[in-house]
Amino acid sequence: MYTITSSEMEFKNYRKYEYTLAGRPLVIETGKMAGLANGSCLCRYGDTAVLCCATASEKPRDGIDFLPLSVDFDERMYAAGKIPGGYLKREGKPSEKAILTSRVIDRPVRPLFPKDLRNDVALTLTVMSVDQDCSPEITAMIGASVALSISDIPWNGPIGGVFMGLVDGELVVNPTEAQRKVSDLELTVAASMEKVVMIEAGAREVDDDTMYQAIMVAHEEIRNLLVFVNGIIAEIGKPKFSYPSGELDHDMFDKIFAFCEKDVMNALDTDDKNVRDERMVPIKDAIIETFGEEYPDLPAQMEELVYKIQKKIVRRWLLVDKKRVDGRAMNQIRPLTAEVGVLPRVHGSGLFTRGQTQVLTAATLGTLSEAQMLDGIDNETSKRYMHHYNMPGFSTGEAKAVRSPGRREIGHGALAERSLVPVLPSEEEFPYAIRLVSDVVSSNGSTSQGSVCGSTLALMDAGVPIKAPVAGISCGLITAEDGSWDTMIDIQGLEDFYGDMDFKVAGTHKGITSIQMDLKIDGLTPAIIKQALAQTHAGRDYIIDNVILKAISQPRPEVSKYAPKMTTMKIDPDKIREVIGKGGATIQKIVADTGAKIDIDDDGTIHIAAINGEQADAARAAISVIVFEPEVGEIYTGKVTGIKEFGCFVEYAPGKEGMVHISKICNRRLERVEDAGIELGMTVKVKYMGLDKKGRMDFSIKDAQ
Repeated sequence: MYTITSSEMEFKNYRKYEYTLAGRPLVIETGKMAGLANGSCLCRYGDTAVLCCATASEKPRDGIDFLPLSVDFDERMYAAGKIPGGYLKREGKPSEKAILTSRVIDRPVRPLFPKDLRNDVALTLTVMSVDQDCSPEITAMIGASVALSISDIPWNGPIGGVFMGLVDGELVVNPTEAQRKVSDLELTVAASMEKVVMIEAGAREVDDDTMYQAIMVAHEEIRNLLVFVNGIIAEIGKPKFSYPSGELDHDMFDKIFAFCEKDVMNALDTDDKNVRDERMVPIKDAIIETFGEEYPDLPAQMEELVYKIQKKIVRRWLLVDKKRVDGRAMNQIRPLTAEVGVLPRVHGSGLFTRGQTQVLTAATLGTLSEAQMLDGIDNETSKRYMHHYNMPGFSTGEAKAVRSPGRREIGHGALAERSLVPVLPSEEEFPYAIRLVSDVVSSNGSTSQGSVCGSTLALMDAGVPIKAPVAGISCGLITAEDGSWDTMIDIQGLEDFYGDMDFKVAGTHKGITSIQMDLKIDGLTPAIIKQALAQTHAGRDYIIDNVILKAISQPRPEVSKYAPKMTTMKIDPDKIREVIGKGGATIQKIVADTGAKIDIDDDGTIHIAAINGEQADAARAAISVIVFEPEVGEIYTGKVTGIKEFGCFVEYAPGKEGMVHISKICNRRLERVEDAGIELGMTVKVKYMGLDKKGRMDFSIKDAQ
């Protein structure tokens, strides 16, 4: 399946490992670059090359109760032969796609670290060359796994990853760029030898069975890949370093748990997050009062202690008693409401509420020139549909200032955006740029899927003719040491925090449009995946029929009166110069006279946006005059604008003149044009005869009578 070769270069530790993945060469090189990192490799897939480095601090970080892991997908524009846009001409903050890729790699990697590791760990994945047929995201994921696995950093890998497409009904592993453009599926799967550890998907209403089959095909491909990776580890893998455990003292935990177990159970037994938080305050005070002298560090450990106490109780309820914190059945969704037209002046708005999670989404329609320009290492240069997600502190009852969006906000916004793309009308059907903003005004779990539902409501309220309503729902998981497990639909905050999975699925009645899976365990079995797909399908069907369509049964027939009115026309590309005019003078005058906004594509498509239909019609008419060409044989009514010895000139269209030769004014011979009664300013009918021998337009009055 693979070959291992050594190179007798000046780099004495240099190693090169080769494999074939989906018909293309995968090469892992070690010992040549980044020798001071704990583990590193140059991962090549086709002509894509990513330098993958894993480093860890020598000592753990004090005062934290989590693994301080950072994953950075670092794009170099030279990798795609591009110079960065903007004034500085150098890479700045990561692009949205780079942030999303970092999250896709973080999710499968993080659960495989020891739970008690507190050393800083950094994964830096630098994209140095891009072959558009060979995904840099998949290359980076494989390289990250190799770098961690051969390093001395404690980690329970390796994992592998592949990208799945669906082209003409056939599943394709790591499709090429041309195949991706026509694919109905964009599925990224990461897995260990035994289990699936990450799923991220966008799809054009793909059914559950096809999605499940794609995941299984991906896992089988990854298993073969991991045989190759394990060969590398066996040859050059370092022993893992030892570290001081960051776990709480077990004796202390057992004592305090026995002391407050019943009180915490009572505090958690409510569907109101505020009540739950209020009940926990005196319990924390009692713990400090009772155990503070015995355990001096207890105040600093209180948050982690309370987390673990609540986690033990919630997991026991779910596993043993089949009891949920708010009293719901395992397959029961929280109370739902939906409302549209909430904000009076915006182009469209929807308020979606699920339990104590509440999302307000607003839609704004603009011209296509307002589409977002993209500057990245792939070939995508713009997008007309944008979704942005915000979660301010007040949504969780926290007193914190508003900040710029973090990676979580960007990720949730992108997930909701991907969920609605498959049902949007084309530019030809609906020539608008569309921006949605989802503001989480109250949060108790599954806000990203609330944003999906809010997006559907806002789009329909804005008059966007979407093909079908989309809803999103999450599925949770609880597992036991003996291998038993159970899933639950529509997880709230505590079930997300203390459970093992957040399996988010959005889609229509027909099929799936997006998936995102977050795990806290070492992976999922096929049975869990199949049950999660079935539960989320039933959940989204219920939301669409009983909530969304009852709030608004179909998209509004017209856009809001406050939205720009768009019209599209097509002209001969050779006429574009005439419409623009010298230095842009002609088009600027049309814009000034009509108040419309005009965008012209290279193919002659003209997009006109205006506050009202009258302005749009006026701009269209002005352009029509400029590009107007008479048709041979057609009769036009015009005014006489000039009289010469050889004939007269007639304005057959606004600003357009043609000549009628004196011989074509009437059926008799004329000495003077005026002898036929022709006068300046009079209205006459003329027939267009085509071009004369000299290439001039030829009109006739006598043939028009």
